[in-house]
Amino acid sequence: MSARVLIVDDIDVNVRLLEAKLAHEYYIVLTAFDGLSGLARARSEQPDVILLDAMMPGLDGFETCRRLKEDPLTRHIPVIMVTALTERENRLRGLEVGADDFLTKPVDDHQLFARLRSLTRHKLLVDELLQREAQGRAWGIFEAPASRDSGTGARVLIVDDHDRNCDRISRALAAEHLPFSLSEVENLGSAAGASLEIVIVSLSMRMLDPLKLIASLRGKDNSKFLPILVITDEGDTDRARRALDLGASDIITRPVDLEELAARVRTLVKRKRFLSALRARLDQGFELAVTDQLTGLHNRRYMINRVRSFLQRAVMGGETHALALFDLDHFKSINDRFGHDIGDLVLQVFARTMAGNIRPSDLLARIGGEEFVLLMPHTGLAEASEIAGRLRRIFAETPIILPRGGTRFMATVSIGVSVNLPGEETEQDLLKRADLALYQAKARGRNCVMVYEAPAAPPAPFLAGLAAELAAGLAEELTPGGAQSLSA
Repeated sequence: MSARVLIVDDIDVNVRLLEAKLAHEYYIVLTAFDGLSGLARARSEQPDVILLDAMMPGLDGFETCRRLKEDPLTRHIPVIMVTALTERENRLRGLEVGADDFLTKPVDDHQLFARLRSLTRHKLLVDELLQREAQGRAWGIFEAPASRDSGTGARVLIVDDHDRNCDRISRALAAEHLPFSLSEVENLGSAAGASLEIVIVSLSMRMLDPLKLIASLRGKDNSKFLPILVITDEGDTDRARRALDLGASDIITRPVDLEELAARVRTLVKRKRFLSALRARLDQGFELAVTDQLTGLHNRRYMINRVRSFLQRAVMGGETHALALFDLDHFKSINDRFGHDIGDLVLQVFARTMAGNIRPSDLLARIGGEEFVLLMPHTGLAEASEIAGRLRRIFAETPIILPRGGTRFMATVSIGVSVNLPGEETEQDLLKRADLALYQAKARGRNCVMVYEAPAAPPAPFLAGLAAELAAGLAEELTPGGAQSLSA
């Protein structure tokens, strides 16, 4: 998996060495030789991963990382700090300012590429979601991003068959999170579905294959995006790399530093919540894109697509689907008499009344102005007409109560009903026939239901008269002295 990697290091030899390694594996390499230029290139180039040296003159790697994570344009870019420092204080400091991972000089090639692959997968997912969100915000559909999360209060599943190790980790995380072990739930599937936010897996387990567990988590819909923090024994680099390739999010080595563990858990939880919030905003935005804001019903775009889908299936299976087109009677007069705010109230009352009295399988939408559509799947014309009549009566008996003074008045609706014809695939034809029936309901005096019935077939040619004329002509030709009937 290729990616664009920005190397930020003040020592030219280090930069060239890393650049050669990455280029050999077909990574696209960008370079910067101090913190300020690294910040500028990160903003302008938007790399997939940043390899950041910790010790640089002027703006060091820790301050550079902090600024990267505070900038909305760069905070989502994973940062791997590369350092000769092995002290735990430096690792903790790097994690606190937002570093996603650490590599110690001299850099082990296998660890480098395994971590790059892991973080690149995450970055590609983030990029896709951010691109969708940006487009949605440009259209005015999506809301602004939520505030940053602290990364605490998470449900943490600890998977380790060594009880003492499990208890030690659980106690260390209990101050900030809600840890529990695998033995406390019936099975991993139910745990993963119970608002779980991170899994900690020990690679030294004997009763359970940890690598198979990681692969299983990544293969399930309810856990494929869960952060997985792997605990590995020092020197077990092959299994650690395998874990990263299978989908593990991060690795910590025994003996486990509990403060470092807590910092890594916070980092992974914040990353997970960022993605979850992003997906939630996208889901909400897409829902708004197909929802009528006044009534809360689906809009014309959504309804047209649903009708089209049902008609396409009907062609294959010979199914019958009905459609009712509603139009509020004298709606312009309501607006003129009471004001547009009361007109909006009438639309909302109608929507609530209809939505509360239709079948679960039916779909109601506002398609514009005072027009609404009800799609009734697997429904014939007679049944659809009966349903429409019941809904008409219910609304006619529902009073509209004015917010000022409690004055009541009644409103009515006219309805046109149609069903799909055999072999029909076009939703516009179905809507047009319902509209013709609605026009008939309006012409009949409103507050009624009319069903569309295909006009009688054009009268057949008057065959008998034509036959008689032909016969007369033929007789005239065959009989001298004038025309005679064939029967003669």
